[in-house]
Amino acid sequence: MTWSIKSNRLNVEDLLTEESLYFTGNGYLGVRGNFEEGYTEEAKTIRGTYINAFHDITDITYGEKLYAFPETQQKLLNIIDSQTIKVALVHDGEEEWFSLFGKSGEVISYERALHFDKGYSERHIHWKSPSGKEVKIHFKRLVSFNHLEFFIQEIEVEPVNFNGIVKIFSNVNGDVSNFVDKNDPRVASGHAKRLEVTESKLEGSVAAVEVETYRSKLRAACAASYQLSVEGEINHKEGTQSIETIFTFDLAEKVTFTKTSVFTDTLRHGDHPIQTAIELHAKIGNQTFSHWLENQENYLKDFWKHAGIEIKGDESLQEGLRFNLYHLLQSAGRDRYSNISAKGLSGEGYEGHYFWDTEIYMVPVFLMTKPDLAKQLLLYRYSILDGARNRAKEMGHKQGALFPWRTISGSESSAYFPAGTAQYHISADVAYSYIQYFLATNDLEFLRDFGAEVLIETARLWIDTGHYHDGKFKIDAVTGPDEYTCIVNNNYYTNVMAKHNLKWAAKSLSLLKERYPEQYGGLIKRLNIGGNEESSWEEAAEKMYLPFDESLNINPQDDTFLQKAIWDFEHTPEDHYPLLLNYHPLTLYRYQVCKQADTVLAHFLLEDEQDMSVIKKSFDYYEKITTHDSSLSSCVFSIMAAKVGYYDKAYDYFIETARLDLDNTHGNTKDGLHMANMGGTWMAIVFGFAGLRVKESGIYFNPSIPKQWDSLAFSLQFQGRLLKISIDKNNVNVTIEEGNNLEVMIYEQSYEVSGDKALEVPLRS
Repeated sequence: MTWSIKSNRLNVEDLLTEESLYFTGNGYLGVRGNFEEGYTEEAKTIRGTYINAFHDITDITYGEKLYAFPETQQKLLNIIDSQTIKVALVHDGEEEWFSLFGKSGEVISYERALHFDKGYSERHIHWKSPSGKEVKIHFKRLVSFNHLEFFIQEIEVEPVNFNGIVKIFSNVNGDVSNFVDKNDPRVASGHAKRLEVTESKLEGSVAAVEVETYRSKLRAACAASYQLSVEGEINHKEGTQSIETIFTFDLAEKVTFTKTSVFTDTLRHGDHPIQTAIELHAKIGNQTFSHWLENQENYLKDFWKHAGIEIKGDESLQEGLRFNLYHLLQSAGRDRYSNISAKGLSGEGYEGHYFWDTEIYMVPVFLMTKPDLAKQLLLYRYSILDGARNRAKEMGHKQGALFPWRTISGSESSAYFPAGTAQYHISADVAYSYIQYFLATNDLEFLRDFGAEVLIETARLWIDTGHYHDGKFKIDAVTGPDEYTCIVNNNYYTNVMAKHNLKWAAKSLSLLKERYPEQYGGLIKRLNIGGNEESSWEEAAEKMYLPFDESLNINPQDDTFLQKAIWDFEHTPEDHYPLLLNYHPLTLYRYQVCKQADTVLAHFLLEDEQDMSVIKKSFDYYEKITTHDSSLSSCVFSIMAAKVGYYDKAYDYFIETARLDLDNTHGNTKDGLHMANMGGTWMAIVFGFAGLRVKESGIYFNPSIPKQWDSLAFSLQFQGRLLKISIDKNNVNVTIEEGNNLEVMIYEQSYEVSGDKALEVPLRS
């Protein structure tokens, strides 16, 4: 039951949301869960196919443009549509086209499903035409995890009371646009049409279309071919924008129609994507749907072995967890050009930009389950390091790397600098992710080849941004994670993350000097690291100012946060949330009101910086003034509620995250899934209830289990080992399923775990 989601809803508003829920992808290619045959004409469908990082460049318009404001931004583009397949029953020369809407017949039964263990989606329909002819139609589709360019659809048409002529219409269409919504700042409000068809041709039986973007001059192509299980007539119509194909055949028994599409682009496939697509098609395009389905199942069997979470006692929650993990897998970039955007490959919200969401909320999932995927996500950041160096200079810094707040190709795409560019913590977030990767994998070669350079250049940024005052190192005029409080001095989150960054920049050099002296010397020379530079990082870290209020025993969010009046929550109407859609930013900036976890998030990521009493008091304080208007917030409060012993609250916050998209609790799932929240759900279980922490001194657990569950079990990868952790009402069990013995800390006590015998520790109440 929990290995799939199913629906039999045919309300158009529900279907727009389901376009996101039922999307299929593989990190390179994403196809929204649109109906092949379409909806009604008035439906505001977002019919989309996306290649990760395939974008155009658009101008940013300002009323007043000041120095170093970005002039352009990147925008993920909807590309060639190869989804369309329509079916008609023909009788006495009349064509009755299959549709689930309007006066186009009667839907006797309908169900759709997305299978997380098999990697495909399907629709089962029993349909009666207006003249009473009945057929059963079974749609299936998958985007391959093994061949990233590959998308296949299969349709079975089975007669019930009709034997006669059937027509199937299909096309490959390059005349597509992006979705716009001028009333929602989270969705693009312009630049709908950003590409043109440069070539369309029929080569043998393969229909191919190529498009080019207006400004970035990137090109993408799709090559499609068809297989029909019976003899029939085939007619192709070649146009300048699309290639249409119509199949006509006699329906006497079940007939199978297969459409195979291969997508390519100039970022990965050279200067002639249309020819590459045709050549790839010739190599892999003749296999059956069953062949690709078997490959999908094998791939996912390995994925769930490493990433599976099992909760006994709540099937709805179990379904939500598998849904979230599956869609994260479908959206994770797998090359140096791509990452995970805020909506993954499921939709166009936030214009396909990559944020800090990846490093703080999504990398941890892959780091602890499929570290090779985590490495690919980090390599993307390394690939844009030169752009980050340039951005730092553009922002007036003499040295360092300032990673863009939102981007695709590496340049800053944020037009609103108070809540965008000012979030300097993005550079510390990237550094933190590199540090966590090293701690979890012990991959010294990756540190040598990529990690140390990132840590050094981000550390240099802090040295150039901060300054000494009263013997403390301080960082002014930045914005922390809370976007309802902008341009402040000494944001606690930013300062403590910068401290961590600075410490590890120096530490990485020491590690390389010891293990790779030759490469260490080369790095010193290539980056022109001065004689006292390393000690300057250590000194700044040691003297980093971390705001603290003795009377409240908390870390203030910044220097002036506690001086502001507290927002009047009691008299704020429910329909005025989220606040950002109902109040001017300056109004919000003047009050103690948080959009999301800020200081509380810092206490999670770097808990050893403060005593437990401070962490608990801070949680209590910020909980009262946080709206959770960001989907990134509830998961962090769940983790920290578990940390400080508020187990009922931990569960309540967790439940808000687990089915956010499945239940469309934020009302905007149609624009794409909330990828960071999906990662946060996993984190709330593994870092929250299981209490996992990965530190320089090893791996730690502080387990608990919600009273609503019977048991919790999950797998982790740590330094070459595959661990299985099980928690029930009485005990915690740790098993090494692959790899050598390991020392683990449970409730601050050290245990040796071997592959011969599971470790069992009593669960503390």
